Amino acid sequence: MIRKKLPIGIQTFAEIRREGYYYVDKTPFVSALAESGKYYFLSRPRRFGKSLFLDTLAEAFVANRALFSGLYLENHWDWATRHPVVRISFASGVLQDRQALDHSIHVQLEHNAQRLGVVLPSRDEGVAVRFDALIHEAATHQGTQAVVLVDEYDKPILDNLTDPNTARAMREGLRNLYSVLKGRDADLRFVFLTGVSKFSKVSLFSGLNNLRDITLSPQYATICGYTEVDLDTVFAPEFAAAIKEGCALDRDAVRAWYNGYHWGSETSVYNPFDVLLLLAERQFRSWWFETATPTFLVEWLTRHQFFTPRLERLYASEALLSAFDVDGIEPEALLWQTGYLTITEVLDSEEGVEYVLGLPNREVRKALNESLFRALVPVRPSCSAHAMAAMLKAGDADALKEHMMRLFVGIPADWYRKNPMAQYEGYFASVFYSHLAAVGVTIIPEDVSLMGRCDLTVRAGDVVWVLEFKVVDGDAPTGAALAQLKKKDYAAKYRAPDVTVIEVGVEFSTTRRQIVGWEVA
Repeated sequence: MIRKKLPIGIQTFAEIRREGYYYVDKTPFVSALAESGKYYFLSRPRRFGKSLFLDTLAEAFVANRALFSGLYLENHWDWATRHPVVRISFASGVLQDRQALDHSIHVQLEHNAQRLGVVLPSRDEGVAVRFDALIHEAATHQGTQAVVLVDEYDKPILDNLTDPNTARAMREGLRNLYSVLKGRDADLRFVFLTGVSKFSKVSLFSGLNNLRDITLSPQYATICGYTEVDLDTVFAPEFAAAIKEGCALDRDAVRAWYNGYHWGSETSVYNPFDVLLLLAERQFRSWWFETATPTFLVEWLTRHQFFTPRLERLYASEALLSAFDVDGIEPEALLWQTGYLTITEVLDSEEGVEYVLGLPNREVRKALNESLFRALVPVRPSCSAHAMAAMLKAGDADALKEHMMRLFVGIPADWYRKNPMAQYEGYFASVFYSHLAAVGVTIIPEDVSLMGRCDLTVRAGDVVWVLEFKVVDGDAPTGAALAQLKKKDYAAKYRAPDVTVIEVGVEFSTTRRQIVGWEVA
């Protein structure tokens, strides 16, 4: 097996093909898209390969056949026809006001015009007039319909969500740009827009009602990302090399860390950035998460008092997943569109389709909860994640009690007064959950059994912790948490000869803001 170079950060199709990088053939999707429609939109999280796919589309439409030698598209494309390709990208840099946005658009329109050999009206005519002229003149000049490809179509808005007035101005500027597309239908062969979010068509694509959203289309579920088959075939030389070098990458661990994303299909995909960094460094780390810590997301969730155990299981309709706009952001939509939740189950009924959302893999569960925990608690935990994991695997209830009580005692009283997240009862359970989830053990909030739902189950090796939480008004424990565990016997389904089951009832006092009850069975 011949090893190739790993395309880490490479988003140029020509460079990948000419310089001998690994390439997962996505060209069957190029053929399918071109044959079945004209206007498309695709939403995927950052670093999932959207820009590379867009570049692949561009090379296909300019009929650069040599780059596709040996790929599916080589024998499934009309190479005799070249189309003028207009490319717009907002991927790089941060635009902080409407003037900067318009300037960026003007510059890009001028670069496209120069490359395509056409002349644009002056900037005084405005963005819409110049974009309209670019499409028409390019199609006329070359004698074939034009192709328009837009990368990170929503980034100017997302970069300014913390400033709603600026975000709205960006939205209006982009709507002004995209509104041109429908009016130029006769001059267009193909339009493809990609981004992270799914802004409603009413807010951003007013009038462009023929735009097909393939985000949840089963046919295009694996258009971005790597599948298990890709790892077994394309990247097989890397896994073989790791074995020879004495650092074999356990495939079950690779799957648990980085697989698990679903978009409209049972086939799951890996985050490609994670896979490439894993193969390069031979180390399990939160590679994707570390490239851009979601500060805005964490602040937004804490500000809205999001109950963090809900990350494991949320319900959403397709309309809710698309309910994303400057003036109204639902947590389900925000978490799903940014890649921190994925579709784990599809519930189809007479009332319509409903999606079950959950954390995709260990990387996201661990890293996101680490960030949330730091936002929830102003003090550092008294022991490391490794020590916590060892404590849980050893079944040391006394050590866990001491650690958790010390954690809550260490939170200053002023923190509760100033932090909106700490003002509701779910705060205590959120801290508990996110702290344990950041350790990397198996977490099951609201664990369902025949007798009902237990608040939290934690599996660490051969030890299963079954926990029930209660919030009490006074200073003294009531014993209600453990009493419920015993009465409902939530732990019954885990009892087995080779499993140690520990039941813990935890009670938090709203007046003392501490753990006042900790009973173990």
